[in-house]
Amino acid sequence: MVHISRYILRRILSGLITLFIVITITFFMMRAIPGGPFTDEKAIPEFVAAKMSERYGLNDPVHVQYMRYLSGILRLDLGPSYRYEGMTVNELIAGGFPVSCAVGGLALLFSLMAGIPAGVISALKRGKWQDRLAMVLATVGVTVPSFVIASLLVYVLAMRLGWVNVGFWDGISTAWLPAVTLALYPAAFISRLVRSGMLEVLGQDYIRTAYAKGLSERRVIYIHALKNAVIPVITYLGPLTAGILTGSFVIEQVYGVPGLGTFFVTSISNRDYTTIMGVTIFYSAILVAFNIAADICLSFADPRIKLR
Repeated sequence: MVHISRYILRRILSGLITLFIVITITFFMMRAIPGGPFTDEKAIPEFVAAKMSERYGLNDPVHVQYMRYLSGILRLDLGPSYRYEGMTVNELIAGGFPVSCAVGGLALLFSLMAGIPAGVISALKRGKWQDRLAMVLATVGVTVPSFVIASLLVYVLAMRLGWVNVGFWDGISTAWLPAVTLALYPAAFISRLVRSGMLEVLGQDYIRTAYAKGLSERRVIYIHALKNAVIPVITYLGPLTAGILTGSFVIEQVYGVPGLGTFFVTSISNRDYTTIMGVTIFYSAILVAFNIAADICLSFADPRIKLR
């Protein structure tokens, strides 16, 4: 238990250092971009822009703004939005993240339900038509960009066949198509990981020993082989879960999902610096947290890994 506690503390400390670096780089990169949050194609009077900059403290020296921003983050305050009047970045995240989380949760479930069985079947039927079909589909899922697949699904299912309506959000009933689109790449990647892991595990001595003891093929595969074959998947689940739960920016734009990605894309076009920084930091925090969780889970799943 002492080793586990020390390991967790070290990982948390390294995660906090990573977040500090992300915060610092993001802040100064925003300040280095030409123009400002109140620079618009439609020119506004200079005195109005000056008043707005003064109101938000943008006339202060950069180091003063930086320390003020760090102080706000320590209070979990990401500041006001420059473009969404009367709203803070915390409120934007609180409104957009549950939507992205709903779509991402379904996508994560679909990717695991499709990727793991496909990888197992592909490994067991190595060289046969099942294996070739699974690998072709996996290659397509990995290589074709998600926005291309999303556009194709919208054209076929919505425009040509009229099976679904896109462009609006009506709760979980409209989440399945964006979730399927999000799940295609991770499902393909997971199937390849499981296939390679199963092929390696099936050649091990303990698998042959299990067969020699008279254990059924189902028990050998799903109890002994699959347990070790999914270890690379556990490693991948950390960044996968973080990325998929926060949603895909492009997918949300294509399907009109009012999630976190929509706010991020809009904030870039509007030069809403606080929203850009807030969403980036929020995403980074989730990524670091799930990476730590994946490392801890991996250490328990694989006894060869020591928490040192």
